[in-house]
Amino acid sequence: MRGDPARLALVSVRGLIDGIDDALLALFAGRRRLVSIVARVKSASGQPARDPVREQRIFGRARLLAQRLGLPAGSSDRLIALLIDDSRCQQGLGDSPGPADCVRPDLDQGGAVNEGGMIGSTMANFRIPSSSPSWFRLLPPPTRLAPLLRRVPSDLQAWLLEAAMRHVLAAPLSSGSLAALQSRRLGIEVSDLGLHWVVELCDGRMRVCRRNESAEATVRGNATDLLLLASRREDADTLFFQRRLALIGDTELGLTARNLLDQLPWHEVPLGLRIALHRFAGLALAARTAHRDQGTAE
Repeated sequence: MRGDPARLALVSVRGLIDGIDDALLALFAGRRRLVSIVARVKSASGQPARDPVREQRIFGRARLLAQRLGLPAGSSDRLIALLIDDSRCQQGLGDSPGPADCVRPDLDQGGAVNEGGMIGSTMANFRIPSSSPSWFRLLPPPTRLAPLLRRVPSDLQAWLLEAAMRHVLAAPLSSGSLAALQSRRLGIEVSDLGLHWVVELCDGRMRVCRRNESAEATVRGNATDLLLLASRREDADTLFFQRRLALIGDTELGLTARNLLDQLPWHEVPLGLRIALHRFAGLALAARTAHRDQGTAE
């Protein structure tokens, strides 16, 4: 029946699942491109094609993150084994062993998870040198990703953004510290990716407006600078002063939102999200530096 609520809900949820599958394939394609870059760097520098220690770390890190996200360790192992197997085949190295063969006991497993363990040390050691290696130029600038991102359904984009805001802003939303933003519409525009969202605080949760409501105030910037802001590698004052970010519309509302979010304790942001923001921001910054050193546009 056309009006069957259960059937309509099933079709809607399956549409979201299809969108996530499409996004996963897009990420997989990006991963394969990066594997090709790594293979060239290792070949040019005379490094061994295989790195068993690196494989162990990939499995261990994935297991730790899966534990934090509530995912079964077996599912994480199978997914990572598939990715490593594809990477090996891509480099002509044969089949990948199963996770049991690749993973040695990890000191962070089976006990309390803390930032002083593997994830903490990984973040501390992840630094992009000021003079970025030339191979970072092989990373595509954000503008080249825009056509791919446009294929991600808008409903899926909105769902992902709402989920991220729900986790990041859980504490201030529950405490009511964002009440000044109630029913106010804020825009986020990623200029080089052609992405734009309008978000609104409604009934204690942040939602993405889906009916083309106009924003009262909009923050505009490119993907790299917005990532640097979100990961706290750069502060808002510096980015606005250097005109790398622009505030359009109701300036008072924009500054109020900025001040409220600036007071958000960084340690309350989920660790997995902090890691992802930190790493993506570092890679984006390194790629931009490499492109600028070459004299190419971002």
